[in-house]
Amino acid sequence: MSPGSARATIDVLVVEDSPVMRDFLVHILTSDPRIRVVGTAANGEEAIQAVSRRKPDVITMDVHMPQMNGLDATRRIMETSPTPIVVVSGSSGREELSGTFRALEAGALAVVEKPPGAGHPRHEEMARELIQTVKLMSEVHVVRRWPKRTPTVSPAPAARPIPLEAHPTEVKLVAIGASTGGPVVLQTILSRLPKNLPVPIVIVQHIAAGFTPGMAEWLAESSGFPVHVAAQGEYLLPGHAYIAPDGFQMKIEAGNRIALRTDDPENGHRPSVSYLFRSVAEVMGRGAIGVLLSGMGKDGAEELKQMKARGAVTIAQDRETCAVPGMPGEAIELGAADYVLPPSGIAEAIGSLLTRPK
Repeated sequence: MSPGSARATIDVLVVEDSPVMRDFLVHILTSDPRIRVVGTAANGEEAIQAVSRRKPDVITMDVHMPQMNGLDATRRIMETSPTPIVVVSGSSGREELSGTFRALEAGALAVVEKPPGAGHPRHEEMARELIQTVKLMSEVHVVRRWPKRTPTVSPAPAARPIPLEAHPTEVKLVAIGASTGGPVVLQTILSRLPKNLPVPIVIVQHIAAGFTPGMAEWLAESSGFPVHVAAQGEYLLPGHAYIAPDGFQMKIEAGNRIALRTDDPENGHRPSVSYLFRSVAEVMGRGAIGVLLSGMGKDGAEELKQMKARGAVTIAQDRETCAVPGMPGEAIELGAADYVLPPSGIAEAIGSLLTRPK
C-alpha cells in the first residue's frame, strides 16, 4: 500500500498480560485519531481468538505471557491469519531479547520498546515511536507463514550465476543496509556465508533504540557468524560483521577503521544507510560490495548508485522476498543494482565473489 492510500482508520489489537500496561498502551494508541483499538488480549490464546473475531489491521504483541507466549502466538497467527505484528518489548534481559528476535523470525515485522510512564523524560518520544510504527506497519502486506512441518512444494529457485569476469578487482569490504524485515534476512545471509570470509562486513539496520546489542548477539548465535556492535576507531577484521550502534552515524575511514559520528539524521535515520554507503563509495571504490535489503523508504538507494558508479558490486533484495520492498525497490528504479536476488542468492553471490580464484 502506498503512502497516499494509507488506511483512514487503523484497527489495532493490543496483546499484553499486565492489565496496567495493557490500559496504558490502549491510552497511548487511541491518543491518535487514526487508531482504533478493537480488542485486547492477556495471552497468546486470547490473541488468536481475538484476531479471528476482530480482524485487526495491526497487532501489538507482548513476548512473555502466561498460557501461550508472544512467540508462539505470532507463529500461529502468521500461519492462520497473517497480520502485521509489532513486538512491544521491555527490551531488558537476555530472555526477553531472545524472545523478541525469535518473534521476528516467526513473522513479526518490527519491534519497539514499551514506553515508560508519563513522568519519564522519554515518554513522549517513545509513545510517538509506538504510534508511528503501528501506522507504518498497517501499510505492509504480509503473507502466510507455513508451519515448518509442512513439506516445501518446490525448491527455491537457484540464484542467478554471477558473471565474475565483470568484476575483476579484489573486494575488501561488504556493506549492508536494511530496515523493516531486515533482521531475519541478515540472519539468512550471515548463516550461509563462508565462516572464513576474507573480508569484514559493516551493517546499518534500522531498529528501535536499545535493541541493537541484543540483535547483534542473536545474529551471532543464530547464524554462527561473529557479529559485534561497532565501536569508535575499531579496526575491521575479516570474517566479522559490525553493526552501527544506536544514535550514531557510522562510516568507514582509510586504514579499515570505523568512525562513529553524531551528525544529523539522514532520511530520518541515525544510523543511516546513506551515510555508511557514501563513505564506502569514497574510501573503498571498486573494492566493495554494497547490499540493500528490505525496508521502508529510500535510505541508501541513491548512495548504492554512487557505489556502483565507483565500480563496486551492488545487490538489491528482490521484491518477492522483501517484507517491505521500499529501499531496494528504489535502488532498482534508480538503476543502482547490478543484481537483484533473494536472500539465499545474495549470500551465494557474496561467497562466489570473495572465494573466486585471484
